[in-house]
Amino acid sequence: MKRKLGAIVCLLSFMFVSTSQAEDCSLTYTMKGWAAFYKTYKGTGTVTCPSGKSANVALSFTGGGFTFGSYEIVDGKGTLRGIESIDDIFGGAFSLDGDAGFGKSIEGRLVLRGARGVSLSGKGTGYHLGWAMGSFKITRP
Repeated sequence: MKRKLGAIVCLLSFMFVSTSQAEDCSLTYTMKGWAAFYKTYKGTGTVTCPSGKSANVALSFTGGGFTFGSYEIVDGKGTLRGIESIDDIFGGAFSLDGDAGFGKSIEGRLVLRGARGVSLSGKGTGYHLGWAMGSFKITRP
């Protein structure tokens, strides 16, 4: 019985030691840009993690699709998943987005970065409609 109990304690302690310290961090952002089949947007934001890590970031998107108009997102929120170190937030990846607005605007974006995916949604102003795919980058300002 002591052997089984010892094996269970050893296994449990190994599981707790080897668990990843990955966390989901939040992003607040603003972006502004235009689209006419080709789409380009730039902005800034702040990433905040539950562990207290934070960073100011620059955001950019370039791509294309069936998209027209211009808009500005002033109330953007997002989630970055699987962040182990603050350096994990930086980089670029393939992105899909959709947006619509006539006066008031909304957008949604999914960035596919493997285990470190990013999802974004925002509200703002502008006149636009469409969807696009391309490259979304998070860099240092």
